[in-house]
Amino acid sequence: MTRLPNPNILRLGAGAGYAGDRIPPAVALAEKGQLDYLIFECLAERTIALAQLEKLKNPQSGFDPLLRARMKAVLPACLANGTRIITNMGAANPLQAGREVLAVAKELGIDQLKVAVVLGDDVLSLLQANYLSEHLIDSNQTVADIQPQLVSANAYLGAEALLPALQTEAQVIVCGRVADPALFLAPLMHHFQWQADDWPLLGKGVMVGHLLECAAQITGGYFADPGYKDVPNLAQLGFPLAEVNAQGDAVITKLTDAGGCVTVQTCTEQLLYEIENPAQYFQPDVVADFSQVQLLQVGPDRVQATGAGGSPRTETLKVTVGYRDGFVGEGQMSYAGPGAQARGQLALDLVKARLAAAGLGHFEARYDLIGINAIFGNAPINPGHGHAPAEPEEIRVRVAIRVQTQAQAQEVANEVEALYTNGPAGGGGATKSVREVIAAASMLMPRGVIQTQTVLLDSSTGDV
Repeated sequence: MTRLPNPNILRLGAGAGYAGDRIPPAVALAEKGQLDYLIFECLAERTIALAQLEKLKNPQSGFDPLLRARMKAVLPACLANGTRIITNMGAANPLQAGREVLAVAKELGIDQLKVAVVLGDDVLSLLQANYLSEHLIDSNQTVADIQPQLVSANAYLGAEALLPALQTEAQVIVCGRVADPALFLAPLMHHFQWQADDWPLLGKGVMVGHLLECAAQITGGYFADPGYKDVPNLAQLGFPLAEVNAQGDAVITKLTDAGGCVTVQTCTEQLLYEIENPAQYFQPDVVADFSQVQLLQVGPDRVQATGAGGSPRTETLKVTVGYRDGFVGEGQMSYAGPGAQARGQLALDLVKARLAAAGLGHFEARYDLIGINAIFGNAPINPGHGHAPAEPEEIRVRVAIRVQTQAQAQEVANEVEALYTNGPAGGGGATKSVREVIAAASMLMPRGVIQTQTVLLDSSTGDV
């Protein structure tokens, strides 16, 4: 489909809302969305710290593991339709991610491709050299307190960091840690020439980015509740796109043949998602104000969003630090038939006693009967109904303990598995796992000390 650019409207599509998101809806947008930009948002708080661990093991890794699959799926359509791609799938290694994009293009027979890589969010060296005495947000600890366990430190860059890349001829722009809405705000600033201190406009751009950043959440994913909030054709759920004008007003919609829905209700839920104070949504580029946002259904699966504002940005940037925080040993076992709950509880009691005897009883732990108390604890599930819930016919036991060493975590997992022959009757389906815990904390750093850089990779020069 040939796209006819409209200088008065910018069409932005959400290609992913998290690292493991589905690929087919992004392909549909690339092929039929007539987009100016397809944007893949794939980083969570701990994702980049985990990517840093991978990079330590292999310097050629550290980027999103689905990068190659996504680029292979959407590059041909995006290039054919004049759609530029922006993504934070660079994670801990944006430069290598950029080279991987060129490698994919070569495999696809694409001879001409330019990739702009945005660097500068990795501030670990700067942090260790100058900011160890800074306190962590919502904590009495300083950075120095966790320095021996530090894995990563990445600043949330804003849209300004992406503008030099947008000013190149690159068809693909790859970055690491950039604030999620900034991935969408940057092309709006670039296309409409919004100024970096036009706070009301920037606030509107952040609103657009926030509405799109979680992809299918605004088209009915994480919204559906059968009988209460029904979503049509959820199996073929599509991703959203926005039509945005120069004043920052937007219409959120989706492909007409995609499953899901775009309604005032789905947009309201996404607007409030992860927002502590709608009047002060702190972002690197602006303090956005969503308190006066108006959502209006203007057609089937078309919601107009207006009324956002903004005030001057802060002089600091948020930095997420990742650090090693022990290990989790976990084991699970199932019991079924008459007395399943009692046998499951006996299994938990046995494991708890045995781990206490082994000197592991004082660690942070969960002893759960999944389906009974794994979420609400021991509070009544149906208080006030006048009768006890029926005895379950099957139960799943789960034990998870965070300990200091991998060996201790393995001991926890093994003790649960040992219920096979050392526990109640009828246990089966045992699983066990040991994983390292990478925790995330936040601190603030003066924005002026963080320097960004754009590197242009070009397939025609053999830079793969």
